[in-house]
Amino acid sequence: MEGLRKVGSPVDLAKKYFLQGADELIYMDIVASLYDRSLDYDLVGRVANELYIPLTVGGGIRSLDDINKALRAGADKVAINTYATQNPAFLREAVHLFGAQCIVLSIEAKKYDHKHGWEVYIEGGREHTGRDVEQWTKEVLSYGIGEILLTSVDYEGTKRGYDLPLLQAISSIADVPVVINGGAADAESMRTALQDTSADAVAAATILHYDISTISDLKTTLAMSGIPIRTA
Repeated sequence: MEGLRKVGSPVDLAKKYFLQGADELIYMDIVASLYDRSLDYDLVGRVANELYIPLTVGGGIRSLDDINKALRAGADKVAINTYATQNPAFLREAVHLFGAQCIVLSIEAKKYDHKHGWEVYIEGGREHTGRDVEQWTKEVLSYGIGEILLTSVDYEGTKRGYDLPLLQAISSIADVPVVINGGAADAESMRTALQDTSADAVAAATILHYDISTISDLKTTLAMSGIPIRTA
């Protein structure tokens, strides 16, 4: 989650991926919390206007009002990481007010250097929290969140496939949908994640942004592999 590069307009990319057959779009401002700023709600609205599929947004969410603004701008779900780790009770408040279907826990996980397991990171994968990913997952599930967006900091942007041990560890204890992010390489890496673990969905960025593959091609290959999927 380092060496960030510009790849294009969020609005143009949203339209492109919608037309290719994406099932959902994830829009994350990954440095909003780091720079202590809020989402650009006007931009979220312009992205939402290009879509007829669910839109999850995240980055810089620090209050119930922030969630309300994101939903009013056109988001269907709001992903929260940094503020949730600092104020876990906030998740319970958000679920109570907006409903579980709106609240996604975003987890940025990085493998420990000195022991087995993974640590929760915040602020775009830059800062330690001292929280164990598996223990954190168990805690927040009790707050009623509706979904987990699981990002491997170690694998993100590498195009070497998903972190399957991490994915299996979290999907096996979660009773809500788990979306794995970070490391998508090709349709085979997606098939492996979906068939060999309890993952509910896979997310991709780099291979799409750089036209290494397209959503329609990925979905066609996955369908031929026996994955139940809405074809493009």
